[in-house]
Amino acid sequence: MGVICKVADGILLLTFLTIVVVAPVLDAQTYLPQTMVPNMFIRLHNWYITEYQDYLLVDKPLFFVALMKLELVFQFPLALVNIYGLLTSKPWFNTTCLIFGASFITSMTALLGELMGSPKSSEKLVMLYSPFWGCAVVALLRGLLSQVGNKASPAIANGPALGRKKMA
Repeated sequence: MGVICKVADGILLLTFLTIVVVAPVLDAQTYLPQTMVPNMFIRLHNWYITEYQDYLLVDKPLFFVALMKLELVFQFPLALVNIYGLLTSKPWFNTTCLIFGASFITSMTALLGELMGSPKSSEKLVMLYSPFWGCAVVALLRGLLSQVGNKASPAIANGPALGRKKMA
């Protein structure tokens, strides 16, 4: 089980790093005025749209703009926190990973539903987004399975610890 967790953690680290880069650089351009975005990021954004024929970034449907705002306001900070928690083995990482996974799988399911059902979508675009759905499943399972595997800590099981000094 330890090897599987390490592989999952590696996948999650790459996912979190991707969100940390993509959310502010590309996704924020769906609702920010171009005057607030550096030209280098605008050129990258335009290249991406052309290369992958991402009609969602061109048409900017309201649900997509809302999901991009969710990613920047909620998932981006959570990805930062999860990177820290993962690299430093914090005990709360399982919980924040579960929260991230639940949010991310919801977003990715809506996006993939649109992409697979739209005649505007290219196979290349679906293939680009699909692995992120898998990463969302990994995050969700990592949070869930770690919670199931851990026994309740004594402080939780027996109530709060009393603040007493030890007698010498």
